[in-house]
Order: sequence, then structure tokens, then C-alpha cells
Amino acid sequence: MAETTRRPAEARRKAYGRGLWAESAAAWLLRLKGYRILARRWRSPLGEIDLVARRGRTLAFVEVKRRDARGLALDAVTPKQRQRIERAALLFLQRNRGLAECEVRFDLVVVAALGRPQHIVDAWRPSG
Repeated sequence: MAETTRRPAEARRKAYGRGLWAESAAAWLLRLKGYRILARRWRSPLGEIDLVARRGRTLAFVEVKRRDARGLALDAVTPKQRQRIERAALLFLQRNRGLAECEVRFDLVVVAALGRPQHIVDAWRPSG
């Protein structure tokens, strides 16, 4: 029985490690595209933002999804998750008033098991 409880914990640790790797890969991709990473894994009571990146006057709140297949990653950002990210982004902007002049965008970086990360610009628009 102890073996059974260890397997899910080990699977979670591996998934967590793959997620961290995917976020690092996404950050490097964005840097290569000229973005400056302002925050990684920014947490608030309202939600978490994987990456906050800026290029010029554009401020991108970036969700990173790592899945075995690219299509699964695209479908993984649910409307509820989008709302949490949007609320967290508003709080981030309130706490960083110097970024008020920026144009805000919500991007997605998909990291599939095979292939290079894909940056989807303006992946969704805020609801409401």
C-alpha cells in the first residue's frame, strides 16, 4: 500500500519538474524574441501568472502549458483559469503602477513533448 501512495506523489514531482522546465523554455523563447521577463511564477491571492514579459510598450501575461500533444495544451486553459489569470493580472498592474502605460495582452506558450515551444500571441481577450 505504501508503494501506491508513493507513485502519485512521484508523478506529481515529475509533472512539477516538467512544468518548471517548460516555464524556463518559454522564458528563453520570449527573451530570444526581445522580451524582458519581469516576473516568473507571480502569485497572489487571486491567482498565479506563469510569466510576465515586456517588449516595448507591450506587457504580456503569459500562461505556459506543457503537454504531450500540442492540441491538449491549447485546450488546457479553461475559461475559469483565464478569469483567474486576468484577475491576477489586474492586481499585478495595481502593484506595478509604472506599467500603466503598457498595452496588456494575454499570451500562451505551448511546450509539447517533442518540438520547440510555440508562442501564441494574444491567445485570448479578457472577459467582461
